[in-house]
Amino acid sequence: MDDGGMPWATARAVGDRGEDLVCTYLEGLGWAVLDRNWRCPDGELDVVARDGEQLVFCEVKTRRSTRFGEPVEAVGRDKAHRLRRLAWAWLEAHGQRGAAFRIDVVGLLSPPDGPPRLTHLQAVA
Repeated sequence: MDDGGMPWATARAVGDRGEDLVCTYLEGLGWAVLDRNWRCPDGELDVVARDGEQLVFCEVKTRRSTRFGEPVEAVGRDKAHRLRRLAWAWLEAHGQRGAAFRIDVVGLLSPPDGPPRLTHLQAVA
């Protein structure tokens, strides 16, 4: 993540904090967080959770400002297709091939001088 020249370590810390807040939010909805930052050769899934009987693969986008748009706007068609491929890889790796799932995007705007604002888009891909 790059927020206009933000040093990598700072950007990583912002992203990690955002993922922590999103996991707390999802657990508050009654969801079970199953996996975080799952990696395979094709990429990384930020959060894998269970919403009732459905698996949800959440892409988390955290930004400190809207300088480059709203955080959720960072997930376009190509990224959504990539997330779907990563979801299939996770299912395969966890012996759950064919399980029902959806892809959500959770954007977190976390300005340094104000409270965070969360936007949750369900079933984007």
